[in-house]
Amino acid sequence: MKRAQAGPAPVSVLLVDDEELVRVGLRVILESGGEIDVVGEASDGSQVVPLIREKTPDVVIMDIRMPRVDGLAAIREILADVAEPPKILVLTTFELDDYVYEALRSGANGFLLKRARPAEIVQAVRTIVSSESLLFPEAIRYMAGRRPNREAHETMRRAVLTDREADVLRLISEGLSNNEIANRLYLGAQTVKTHVSSVLAKLGARDRTQAVIIAYESGFVEAGKP
Repeated sequence: MKRAQAGPAPVSVLLVDDEELVRVGLRVILESGGEIDVVGEASDGSQVVPLIREKTPDVVIMDIRMPRVDGLAAIREILADVAEPPKILVLTTFELDDYVYEALRSGANGFLLKRARPAEIVQAVRTIVSSESLLFPEAIRYMAGRRPNREAHETMRRAVLTDREADVLRLISEGLSNNEIANRLYLGAQTVKTHVSSVLAKLGARDRTQAVIIAYESGFVEAGKP
């Protein structure tokens, strides 16, 4: 008899938080459905890069505030020293936080509130891995729209987006997924995916989060007017 075909591999996650109770709780939540596998834990940002090289996780969930090497410093080290960095999900108590915003600007893919419900935590990991929609778009718009940035303005000016790419960036900034953008613009999903890749490349953005930050900081999209 032929063996049953194996399903997709679980998403591998590395947990980084100085509080053991938080890590234990997250592990229980994430592994409850069998689709996510916690492959390692760290209590400080200094341990993260060696563990990433050893465990090669798909996602790192990282506390933003730790007593020795904090999450912001760890994010910068990951992106500087790891050739193919994992997705980074910042763990925070307050969503409208300057420190969290700086983590997003530095390359974190999204953030997760410590008070989030279990289903929201699992969904956040799935969303980060798929790279096809934005976590907490309202909060990111609020933070980015109040921080005009000359460098972002120059980045947008040099990008020279086509009209269609500009439309796609505006809809990304609303938090729409690729499928939602496809429906809004009457395009195929693959065509939208191609436009999204082009927008990210032209902006030099690592992901949708950074593209949205550039869009708002540059004034391409106005706060309150997605």
